[in-house]
Amino acid sequence: MKALLRWLFFVVIVRPLALIVIGLNVRHRERLPKSGPALIVANHNSHLDTLVLISLFPLRQLPQIRPVAAVDYFLRNRVLAWFALNVIGIVPLQREVKASAGDPLAAASATLEEGAILILFPEGSRGEPERLSRFKSGVAHLAKRHAEVPVVPIFLHGLGKALPKGEAILVPFFCDVFVGEGLYWNGDKQGWMTDLDDAMHVLATEGKFSPWE
Repeated sequence: MKALLRWLFFVVIVRPLALIVIGLNVRHRERLPKSGPALIVANHNSHLDTLVLISLFPLRQLPQIRPVAAVDYFLRNRVLAWFALNVIGIVPLQREVKASAGDPLAAASATLEEGAILILFPEGSRGEPERLSRFKSGVAHLAKRHAEVPVVPIFLHGLGKALPKGEAILVPFFCDVFVGEGLYWNGDKQGWMTDLDDAMHVLATEGKFSPWE
């Protein structure tokens, strides 16, 4: 039943929203992983980010795709928590790291070991529209644990205007998605983070967009 609800949600609501209402322009779609395990990392400006990223993949891959999300946000409401876990298919992440809480990356790591395509937003929380923030190092720790797993950077442009942080009304706005080449762990945390940062900035400048006013 949960699998059917998830399939219906993405077929009836998410895909028409992404393809018709928003109007996505996807660059380098061929770089998307055809199977898991794989790690997708993207900038984060809107609640739409996760839904749009999932919609990039064929429906046959839907069971494989699992977005990471902060557990404290969704636990505020039981209905929202159930929907996020069972329909969106989130992998819960504890943002506040405490020694008593154990390994904060355990669930994400286990999901990759199961062969999933994991979606992660290394900025942590939604930022200002179209402005890249520094990525947190958790993504490097995850890449180190799974050195054989490709890390695919994706830059999203326009979603921060379509549904920015703090807004509840969707504004139809053309959005662009830039898919980068997969990166692999190189054994050097600082060097790897620099490579990922460089890859994201290359994607961000590819569209030659004017700054938001």
